[in-house]
Amino acid sequence: MDIFDVLSMIGGLALFLYGMHLLGEGLEKMSGGRLERILEKLTSNPIKGVLLGAAVTAVIQSSSATTVMVVGFVNSGIMKLSQAVSIIMGANIGTTITSWILSLTSIEGDSVFLQLLKPTNFTTILALLGVIFIMFIKSEKKKNVGMILVGFAVLMVGMDNMSEAVKPLRDVPEFTNILLIFSNPILGMLAGAILTAIIQSSSASVGILQALCVTGQVPFATALPIIMGQNIGTCVTALVSAIGAQTNAKRAALVHLYFNVIGTIAFMLGFYGINAFVDFAFLNTPADAAGIAVIHTVFNVVATLLLLPFSGLLEKLARLTVKDAKNPAKEKFEKQLQLLDERFLETPALAVEHCKMVANYMAEITKAALDCSMELLRNYDEKLAAKVFELESEADQFEDHLGQYLVKLSSKDLSVKDSTTLSMLLHSIGDMERISDHAVNIAESAEEMHQKNMAFSVQGVKEMETFAGAVREILRLSLESFMREDMEEAVLVEPLEEVVDDLRDELKKRHVNRLREGKCTIELGFVLSDLTTNFERVADHCSNIAACLIQTGEHDFEMHNYIHKLAKGENTPFHERYMEYRKQYTL
Repeated sequence: MDIFDVLSMIGGLALFLYGMHLLGEGLEKMSGGRLERILEKLTSNPIKGVLLGAAVTAVIQSSSATTVMVVGFVNSGIMKLSQAVSIIMGANIGTTITSWILSLTSIEGDSVFLQLLKPTNFTTILALLGVIFIMFIKSEKKKNVGMILVGFAVLMVGMDNMSEAVKPLRDVPEFTNILLIFSNPILGMLAGAILTAIIQSSSASVGILQALCVTGQVPFATALPIIMGQNIGTCVTALVSAIGAQTNAKRAALVHLYFNVIGTIAFMLGFYGINAFVDFAFLNTPADAAGIAVIHTVFNVVATLLLLPFSGLLEKLARLTVKDAKNPAKEKFEKQLQLLDERFLETPALAVEHCKMVANYMAEITKAALDCSMELLRNYDEKLAAKVFELESEADQFEDHLGQYLVKLSSKDLSVKDSTTLSMLLHSIGDMERISDHAVNIAESAEEMHQKNMAFSVQGVKEMETFAGAVREILRLSLESFMREDMEEAVLVEPLEEVVDDLRDELKKRHVNRLREGKCTIELGFVLSDLTTNFERVADHCSNIAACLIQTGEHDFEMHNYIHKLAKGENTPFHERYMEYRKQYTL
């Protein structure tokens, strides 16, 4: 084996790993986050958990990715630790599909059917189709299909290059002697674990082992313990991802480790115990790619069948290892922030869904803050005033965390729909936070009136109630349309915003008249001016939220043109709704 063979092997490995990455990424985009959302809504049925874990892993081609995703779900509180156990077991079964795909390279035979199954005979066609889909077709779904085809082709070419590069090793005695060392079960397990931990993928390390099999110098006695070790090494990714996570997330990562370690030990003791009496003859025969796929699958299925009934004990073992934190459980808003886990950035479609969930919760906080502040105008209460400030503080935190997370997410490879949603969220959360600021301003005005024992006249109270009613309605319309992505409600916001502007102007006029007649003080007038300004600003931010939503629904929509047409009276339905609101909110 000369230097060119070494370079060819390294190049083949690089293509192999990149092809696996490309294939997994394309499959993940095709799923559009649907499989991950199914995992989120999983019931506590352990068999269903195993099946779903296997299905998701088979699609995204990585048990490590599935386990890291599960650790993130547990960390954010949207999945229980007991649910995570069965999914992790299923992920180990799902990852074996890769070894079966790679075993196609070892197919031999003269029949047309067998020749068609051999990847080297059809990967060039798949690569060509994939490149055509990516370069010449605009459909995003077709581009994802193209990525899958190219990824598969690159994967198979890399596998073939590796196999061809290592063939000369069959004539190298030193290589055979090294492999004989790994026939020792413990040393073989360590070698498999270390290799997998380094490249962060059991599927890839199994593929490398399958490539080495073409030398004919890898007996099953060597391959079997290495495969066992590979299952342990793949746990490193999840363990690393759990660093700094919540208590249950650390436990989920440990469940993955304990499952593989206990399963491996049980399998090895059972297998070598029986071998001591039966003496399995196949151990001394050269392994092939299909044989390795069989061992990989049998081990993971047997380990799952063996340990699934004891999943509760695995959970207890993880709880004994990682004790409960002394601090009490965090509040609801902190759990919402945990949805913005950086682990989910690797599955952008799911991360966008989580951002929407957090933004919806922020919308609820914003509405609660304004409702509380307006209630203070009717009946001032110190506890309610403190709640307004607390809600505003939470809204600030949401804007900071969500804004930073959205910026990080924007650098990922997003679909057109997710990219549009991300843009809408970035624009809208700023308006929501400003609404909570105005709620605080209103609460401060209510506090000033309470401390100085000021009160509006009976007529003034009625006018403010009407004004407040219009503001509550526009806030409800804008936030509900945002949360439900309801365009029909969104278009109702702008005509009501015009009515709010009219109410502000009318209230100012009436206040000036009362000042002239000596029915109102200048000091109370300042408070009234602050309140009307804050009410009007709230309506402006509601208008921004609704217009941004409409803009995402119509890609060629421009907010300024929309407002301009309304101002010129070019929208008849708008004026009809405007007149309806005028009648409803008459001073």
